[in-house]
Amino acid sequence: MNTDPAAIAAARQVLAHLGVTVTDLQSHPATPAVVPTVAEYLPRVIAAAGPGARRTYGTYWERMAAAWPERPVDTVTASDVEALKQAMIASAVSRRNSRNGRHAGEHLVAAARAFFRCAIADGLIDAAASPAHRVAKPRRLPGTRRALTAHELEEINAIARTSGNDVILDALLLRLHTETACRRGGALALRLVDLDATNGLVRLTEKGSTIRWQPITLDLAGHLREHAAARGAVLPTDPLLRARNGQPITSRRYDHLWQRLGERLPWVAVHGISTHWLRHTTLTWVERHFGYGIARAYAGHTDSPGSSTTTYIKADLHDVANALSAMTGQPHPLARMADHAGTWSQVNHVASPTSE
Repeated sequence: MNTDPAAIAAARQVLAHLGVTVTDLQSHPATPAVVPTVAEYLPRVIAAAGPGARRTYGTYWERMAAAWPERPVDTVTASDVEALKQAMIASAVSRRNSRNGRHAGEHLVAAARAFFRCAIADGLIDAAASPAHRVAKPRRLPGTRRALTAHELEEINAIARTSGNDVILDALLLRLHTETACRRGGALALRLVDLDATNGLVRLTEKGSTIRWQPITLDLAGHLREHAAARGAVLPTDPLLRARNGQPITSRRYDHLWQRLGERLPWVAVHGISTHWLRHTTLTWVERHFGYGIARAYAGHTDSPGSSTTTYIKADLHDVANALSAMTGQPHPLARMADHAGTWSQVNHVASPTSE
């Protein structure tokens, strides 16, 4: 390829202006950028991740750093990620809800993709060079969760109210999740300011930092207010749900609750029943009786992507309150239905928590 003489002359003028000769350039070649190793880069990935990503992917990122501690980020290959995925599948702990390690393999690939997305954003590798994005995730199998029957829900609540070291709290948790279909994280995030006992509402903060007001019965709202006052919640930002010693509860309260229920009800342990099954139970009932649009709003899925049809079937807070009233047989300030016939026996079997 012939070089333009004018371009050469212009380059020489620039070099002369800088006081640099061609010999200087040849004797001082450009120093390539140093790419950090996987272990060196991991703290930057963790710092840039949100709480949910750190909780879900943290263990898998640590396994990546342990497997490739001295490997520069740009030298990890797709076969390396595939090999680590297979190792995670083979070493996955067997639990009641295990799927032969598929979840571990899926999470490893997702964690690796998140790791290398950060590397791409930081300019350490090209967008097309991510090894994790060339590895297939294990196909997700259909879930085994289902709606509980009226008898099953009644048994769960009966055992929760008659065993354990804090039956009031446990009954309150089960009723809160049954009425709202909220996730465990949503309940744990509740603060005193998130309870509107006058209008029968709780403000839920759940996945993706989504926030919504969810109707609850005035009876439950009153019990929540009494519970918070009796156990030391004073400031608006104080956690709402608390143990007998006044300390805010954590996810371990749920773990102990379902472990105890599984010990007394063998079918709970066999099927791996958890709090999320209550969400399935409530949303199934709402969908069967009020349709997909209201069930979607009840679940807090109104802003999730879907078909264009969802644009025309949005439900509002009053629709959700209508469904709650019909389900519990109790009137709600925001409900627009005059007649709440056909109440839900499953919820009616959930006894109200007694006073503190």
